[in-house]
Amino acid sequence: MAKAIRFDKTGGPEVMKWVDVEVGEPGAGEIRIRQTAVGLNYIDVYFRTGLYPLPLPGGLGMEAAGEVSAIGAGVTGLQVGDRVAYVARPPGAYAQERVLSAAQVIKVPDAVSDEQAASVMLQGLTAQYLLRRTYPVKAGDTILIQAAAGGVGLLVCQWAKALGATVIGTVGSDEKAAIAKAHGCDHPIVYTRENFTKRVREITNGAGVPVVYDSIGKDTFAASLDCLAPLGMFVSFGNASGPLPPIDSSEFAGRGSLFFTRPTLFTYIGKRSDYEAMAAELFDVLVSGKVKASINQRYALADVGQAHADLEGRRTTGSTVLLP
Repeated sequence: MAKAIRFDKTGGPEVMKWVDVEVGEPGAGEIRIRQTAVGLNYIDVYFRTGLYPLPLPGGLGMEAAGEVSAIGAGVTGLQVGDRVAYVARPPGAYAQERVLSAAQVIKVPDAVSDEQAASVMLQGLTAQYLLRRTYPVKAGDTILIQAAAGGVGLLVCQWAKALGATVIGTVGSDEKAAIAKAHGCDHPIVYTRENFTKRVREITNGAGVPVVYDSIGKDTFAASLDCLAPLGMFVSFGNASGPLPPIDSSEFAGRGSLFFTRPTLFTYIGKRSDYEAMAAELFDVLVSGKVKASINQRYALADVGQAHADLEGRRTTGSTVLLP
């Protein structure tokens, strides 16, 4: 028997239970993984609270890394002992062992640790599609990233800087401002005491930015739109403060023919070839040192309730890994 986190009702961190589970053998096209590190993401909170509905009882967790411990019939290109990582649905990564489709995993290069891989499969691939595909950032661009000291935020700051962009980022404290600045954020704005829309306009000499990457949602929606230049793009990739209000298209017309998109990672990695190419680019920037995985918190997987409480309380920075 292995251990895993399960929950049978939505609610606070206390609904998650550390229980015995039967893992079983992999079927055709499947592998079993002995997991060594699991990533923590805000989407896990959305599932736990019921904002994103799941069939219950169920598991949580979208990403992990570990070692292949068994292989089902028909699987090629993998063998027992290979190091792999994944971001996958349905949730269930909060576990010591797991069976899943071989098509959902990516081999991990020797130069990338299990903890690094587990911390970037969701957040790092999100940063990749935001910067390279949703709005392809180019040298000379000035961009705004909300929650710049968070897991995706720190990756976006570093990667955008490596692409030659000027990075403006919002943060909640001076401590987080210092962290963001150390990771490539040229202009951290402490939103608790500064009007970030006004500061963005000052920094850009009134022009605004061509793109805002916003994972905060309800609390920053209107102000984020006010930061955009005409024909700018508002990228809503999360809603930590709550869902966006009903969208009125005149909001985008009146501010200069703005674009709006609500991307999801699983659309971008829907084709195996895209998944592989995106992961390869992500691992390349990690190995090159242009982007570093900032793992600033580690918890035992059994203590995931505390990890969720700290995440929701905005007491974390960068990435968090759970250790089975």
